[in-house]
Amino acid sequence: MTDKPLRLENPVQHYAWGSKSFIQELLGRKTDGRTPWAELWMGAHPKAPSRVPVNGDFVPLDSLIARHPEEILGSAVAGAFGGTLPFLFKVLAADQPLSIQAHPDRHLAEEGYERENRLGIPIDAPHRNYRDRWPKPEIICAVKPFSALNGFRKASEIKTLFTTFCPDGLSGAIDMLPDDIISGDDEASAIRSMFEWMLRMPAEKKSEALREANERASDIQSDEAGWITRLFAYYPEDIGVMSPLFLNLIRLEPFTAMFLAPGSLHAYLEGAGIELMANSDNVLRGGLTSKHMNVTELLRVVNFSPAPVGILRPVARSACEQVFQTTADEFELCVIRVNEGHPCSLPVPEGPEILLCMNGSGRVFCGAEDSFYGMEQGQSLLIPAGTGPCTIKGDAMFFRASVPRATRR
Repeated sequence: MTDKPLRLENPVQHYAWGSKSFIQELLGRKTDGRTPWAELWMGAHPKAPSRVPVNGDFVPLDSLIARHPEEILGSAVAGAFGGTLPFLFKVLAADQPLSIQAHPDRHLAEEGYERENRLGIPIDAPHRNYRDRWPKPEIICAVKPFSALNGFRKASEIKTLFTTFCPDGLSGAIDMLPDDIISGDDEASAIRSMFEWMLRMPAEKKSEALREANERASDIQSDEAGWITRLFAYYPEDIGVMSPLFLNLIRLEPFTAMFLAPGSLHAYLEGAGIELMANSDNVLRGGLTSKHMNVTELLRVVNFSPAPVGILRPVARSACEQVFQTTADEFELCVIRVNEGHPCSLPVPEGPEILLCMNGSGRVFCGAEDSFYGMEQGQSLLIPAGTGPCTIKGDAMFFRASVPRATRR
């Protein structure tokens, strides 16, 4: 069962912020107009692994990989990532904002995981920050217009926006952003001080600042004002409502993407997309949430250097395949388009791959020409490392998740 494609049966996460229709329509399911379907998970995360058919039964993918790590992952990937699938593939659909958060790099993840183990904090404890040893870079590719926050604005820009929206309530933060900042280190340090000051404000002062910003936003015509008004309606006591004033506000058009490196403070606000991330559960939250927040640990993880966000556009790898280029070791995201008369031949997999049919219908041939796997919109296949060369035919568009070749060497 490990030398040919395996159909995936994928779990859905029903988080409160999820869309009431997008994932249901992708999967051809009826919608009740009430139940949020937030994320479709494709992978082997122990919290909610995909299931695969084996001998007439469905087996969790993480269990199957644990029994056959080298056959499914390939020896190089199995060795590099401890015998686990290094990525988690998702369809994400948000009608409401997600929490502000950041993820650690490998060094901080390993250090934090060991420290919390020594302290005896249970892995599933709500106040645990590090649930594994892995970093968590991510990429999100919009399939509908997608709004997000990612990384800090320049100090001068933050100061101008704070002065416009909340000159009284954020006067202390404004004073921490001097006009004469020259070096990059000084700017990052000033932004860090400003951010910590905001997070540690007394609750009464936060409420006053939030009311001031919301009232001023009602008289201002801008994207920042619109998001402050919306965020205030959801979280009237959460200082994260101010995040559009200090984080870059991003809008992704369909088939453009954004890479989230470890340490990048970010939040998804609204839209639908394909998300591919390292198979980690390490999250440090910074606002717009009722969940645990560890300010001290968050400050250790976040990168406070301001920088514009690069919008990624796919680069042609062949006539039928385009790739989003990132620095991640754990994953690579590609778009594949085929039509009748123009099939797509995939490289021989050296590591595991997952194919998701996003629209249309196609046939995946691996090995014998008369043997194929029909795929319709919303269906997915795991292609193990031991599978021979595959060809896709039909009239369809696919997303492909795989492990970068540089990682396999």
